[in-house]
Amino acid sequence: YLGDILRETGRLAFSGGGALNVKLNQKIIARPDVRELYVQPASGDAGTAVGAAAWVSVQRGVPVEKMEHVFLGPAYSNEDVIAACARHPAQPQWRRLRQVPQEIAAILVAGNPVAWFQGRMEFGPRALGGRSILGCPSVAGVADRINAQIKFRERWRPFCPSMLDTVGPQMLGSDHPAPFMTFTFAVADGWKERVPEVVHEDGSSRAQVLQRQFNPRYYDLMVELEKLTGNGVVLNTSLNRRGEPMICSPTDALNMFFGSDLEYLVMEDLLVVKTAVAGHAPQVADDA
Repeated sequence: YLGDILRETGRLAFSGGGALNVKLNQKIIARPDVRELYVQPASGDAGTAVGAAAWVSVQRGVPVEKMEHVFLGPAYSNEDVIAACARHPAQPQWRRLRQVPQEIAAILVAGNPVAWFQGRMEFGPRALGGRSILGCPSVAGVADRINAQIKFRERWRPFCPSMLDTVGPQMLGSDHPAPFMTFTFAVADGWKERVPEVVHEDGSSRAQVLQRQFNPRYYDLMVELEKLTGNGVVLNTSLNRRGEPMICSPTDALNMFFGSDLEYLVMEDLLVVKTAVAGHAPQVADDA
């Protein structure tokens, strides 16, 4: 049915609930006649808002541009975070980080999961570096630790990697764009041993390959991880408790944090740490 289009362009766009089937998408991009498959990152019911806006734009003669990122939700300042901490009944203690990517990378490499709250919230079903729980995928057992602290998922359900765009072709054997975790890829053998915590039992990963322009701080975090471990990859799962929606606001994040066993929460430039580990967080020397 789409043969003529494929022969002419080699490019397809795919949306709707079925487009979130990452294994199907892997098979589609493996076809020799498919040069690029664009999967709408908010496929499903939430994406009808995008479809409605696109239809109105076309009716008014306004060109519809390709959706390059999903950071369309609310953002909060350091002052918003401080105010939320002041209001919260747990009376969280916080400190301001001067080098967020470096200091959080050190905490991750020490084997600690970190709740990561930065910039605008993601639109759609995937956590892509705005509202995420992160782990260092080269640290054995970090996925189990995240499950024990907050997720309580079946162990056979894989956690996913975000990675630098310089890493994607090496680890995934493909340069196909993958900014939204809408594809799985077969992981190269050497990388299965380097980042085992984000490789599924069948040797695949549902990956996000990030370009710096769309989330500079998240990208820089992975650059710091690459300096420390040799791998510009981070385990990334959504910032929420089981059965609850993804976190939006600082108050949401604090409620989730103190209702779980997570020990580290970074919101913008501010690090909140549970009392039991306060004073023990790895720190980066101030070069200023």
